[in-house]
Amino acid sequence: MKLILSDRTLSGSVIYGNDNIKLIDLSLLKIANCTGCFSCWTKTPGKCVIRDDAVRIYPLIAASDSLIYISHIKYGCYDTVMKTMLERSIPIQKAFIRLLKGETHHVQRSVALKKASIIAYGDISNEEKELFKKLVARNAYNMNFKSYKVIFIDEEMLEETVKKEVLG
Repeated sequence: MKLILSDRTLSGSVIYGNDNIKLIDLSLLKIANCTGCFSCWTKTPGKCVIRDDAVRIYPLIAASDSLIYISHIKYGCYDTVMKTMLERSIPIQKAFIRLLKGETHHVQRSVALKKASIIAYGDISNEEKELFKKLVARNAYNMNFKSYKVIFIDEEMLEETVKKEVLG
């Protein structure tokens, strides 16, 4: 399944009629901040204790083999809506640590290897672009990306770029 997580409403016309693609507009959902209680690791393994829309989404992230994240970039990072969702995805990992390329990373909880495209939009300085690329590279290990690419665009190019990535 190809999962598209967007921090804003898109036309979605590119996915109509395709059951293998799911578009989720995070801006329309109720997703609370992670409280850092780690209950998803200790008390209710694999399940967040916060009962909101995030509990429907992180299983889709785990199951997808292709991801497209669409996020405004702020200070070299995902903007609030996307960052909140990614932080709430911690239940797809276990508390246990593994060695990966000489570094410690969390063990995944039945998470498919993924091909990821991160579409970063906004007025992004070169310094922010470099910082964001480093962030994505670090996150790729814990998000189980087998490959990924970061695409920086102006907001006006968003719909066209999404369509190209979905169909490509």
